[in-house]
Amino acid sequence: MKKLLLTILMLFIAIPAMAAESGHEHTWLKSVEAKYVCMMNNKVFDTPQIAIEVEGKTYYGCCPMCADKLKNDASLRSAVDPVSGKQVDKSNAVIGADPHGMTYYFESQENFHIYASGPMPEMKHEHMEGMDMKGDMGHMMEGHDKGSEATAPVEPQATPENHESHH
Repeated sequence: MKKLLLTILMLFIAIPAMAAESGHEHTWLKSVEAKYVCMMNNKVFDTPQIAIEVEGKTYYGCCPMCADKLKNDASLRSAVDPVSGKQVDKSNAVIGADPHGMTYYFESQENFHIYASGPMPEMKHEHMEGMDMKGDMGHMMEGHDKGSEATAPVEPQATPENHESHH
């Protein structure tokens, strides 16, 4: 009788653990609603951002400067899906954020899950090559040498009051 009770107890412990392993548990990439993302600097905020209407689509920015740039530069309104390599419009992309607040844009939930189930990529500032330290997004490079391969995690902008520093 003790063996039977012990076996049943072990099953109650083991089954939830196995279910968590087989599910879509992503430890490093979390799904994010678009309204919490500044799509100009690709950062996640704790509060909803400014809605920006462009050609019938809604994008989001953290300040009036971001809004102007998103309205005037079509290239800022799209990103490359890291799974398919295709351009995706940020207004209708599936968005994921890593623990540092950096965002990834996907053309489908399937691609999001494929990418999220893999290892977290190393933080690199490849998208900033050629930018000067005072240029757009230079705030994200503060404390980094221009040509340095070593990168430190970039912390997300937690409140709208802090967003001024990124311009």
